[in-house]
Formats: sequence, structure tokens, C-alpha cells
Amino acid sequence: MQRLIKQSLSATLLAGVCLTALWSQNMGTKGSQLVWAPKPISLTPWVAPAKPHWKLSGILAAHKGQKTWTEPIVDDEFLHGEYIQAAPGDKTPRRAHPDTREWWVVWDGEIRFTIDGVEPFVAKKGFLVQVPYRTFYTMETLGDKPSLRFEVNIAKARTMYPVDVTPPALAGFKFEKTTVASKGVWDQGNKPYIDFNQIAAGKEKAGRFIADDRAVSNIIYGDPAKLAPVGPNEKGHFHAECAEFWFILLGKVSYRMEGVPEIMADEGDIVYAPRGRFHLPRFAGDKMSCRLAMNGFQDIAHFFEPKD
Repeated sequence: MQRLIKQSLSATLLAGVCLTALWSQNMGTKGSQLVWAPKPISLTPWVAPAKPHWKLSGILAAHKGQKTWTEPIVDDEFLHGEYIQAAPGDKTPRRAHPDTREWWVVWDGEIRFTIDGVEPFVAKKGFLVQVPYRTFYTMETLGDKPSLRFEVNIAKARTMYPVDVTPPALAGFKFEKTTVASKGVWDQGNKPYIDFNQIAAGKEKAGRFIADDRAVSNIIYGDPAKLAPVGPNEKGHFHAECAEFWFILLGKVSYRMEGVPEIMADEGDIVYAPRGRFHLPRFAGDKMSCRLAMNGFQDIAHFFEPKD
């Protein structure tokens, strides 16, 4: 029986729906083990800058009139994420990260990515872009309007620069001229970018965006009208060792989350669930819905209340 269930779940994954989506949307627990899971007696708090619901409309209002700005959104022990707006013509120095993968959701404007070993490309709203460790890249905002991106990396990631670039000052550090071996590789199914617009148009399938030893990101896409109903007391699941957060790529997503009123998140919003808090994300609204889920483990444990 367990073998058949695993085969069924594998088929679902290949169809573009990640296991996380299957569990959290339909609350399936077949084939699971009954265990005692550690859950904090006192609910894990949100630690700034994280909060239950970052509304993009509020972020934009707070930075009205600014051409260039950065708004930290997530900064926990696993991942760091921030919204960044860059003015037309702004270009990052050529840079790389020694041991971490970095990724972006491009949400407005146009950004030209020049990544070592990859043909340069222009990313527009809906592009999901990544670069592996020790792979140099630049980003340049094109056109006559600012670009807006959500940028994520492993917590406390460092940045290195080629010898023909003068590194910016970094408090508490000096930059040493050194040699380093090997560049990052496009392994585990990772690729430079995914155009979410192609998924929304039905030309590509949803599924995993980031597969990394210290992070994962899944594109969870579906139709609210096809969801099975859940009871009013359904809590969803919690994670014992890591927070989880989501970028809303399309439509609306509702969240039941332990300790806070129900959340209704819109496109561009970010929702954050600390470790140990039950949460239940659901496709919502009257059109297709999609969220980009992110956390610090490739195969994070989902703990559900036992079914009667």
C-alpha cells in the first residue's frame, strides 16, 4: 500500500504539484507515521523584520517618491529576503557568493542578468531567477522605470568580487586577494530562470524552483474551485525546525495561522509562519492562484493533527 502511495505522489510531483501543496491543500496524511513532535509551549514569535503578512501595497506606500530603496522582509537563522527597487540604469558590480545560492522574483520593470556561463537575458515581471555559489553575475535595470525584485539568500551569506572590481566597504571585514577553486553547478534540476508567465499560460508545469542543500522553493499553483473543503477547526500543519514563508505570485491565498486572524494575501504580498505554528494555506478568490513557498530544508517535515 505504501509503495502505491509513493508512486501516486511521485506522479503528482511530475505533474507539477509539489508534495507540500498536496498535503497543505487537501490535508492528506496517508502513509504517514504517528509520532510525538516537539511543539513550543509558547508560540514562536515573529522576529523583526518578519511579521505575519507583508502587504506589497504598504511597502510601496512607505517608499513613495524614492527611486532606489531596500525593505528587509525576512532575516532568520536560515534565510534572508528583501524587496529591492532599483532606478533605471542602476547596475550591480560583478559579484558572487562563496558558498550560497541566491535567487530573485522579478516583480516590476526589466532587469538584464549577465551570469557566467549563461547567455544574458532580460527578466520581467514573473521571472524567477537564480545563481549558484561562486558564479559571478551582474544585474542592470533597463528602460525608463525602476525595477522591483524580491531577493533571497542563505542567512549571513557573504559576497566576493573579481579582482578587477573594487569591493565596497564592509564593516568588520577587509577583502584579501586570494584564489578559489571551482564554480557552482546547475545541479538537482536548478536552471538560471523560470518564466512564471509560461506556467500561468499552461505552457510549462509548476514544481520545484530551488533545490539546494540549505534551501528549497516550490511553485504551488492551482484552482481554488477544485479544492476539497476543510472543516472550521482544521489547523493545517506545523514545522518543528524551520519557519516557512511565501511570495504570492498569482491571485489570492488565504492562511489560517495559529495565534493570528485569518490572512488574505494578494499578489506580491509575503506571508511568514514561524517554526512551530500551525498554518493552513489555501488557494482563494475566483481565479487561478499561486504561491512561491520557501524554507531552509529540502524535505521539511509537516506535522498534522491525527485524523480520527
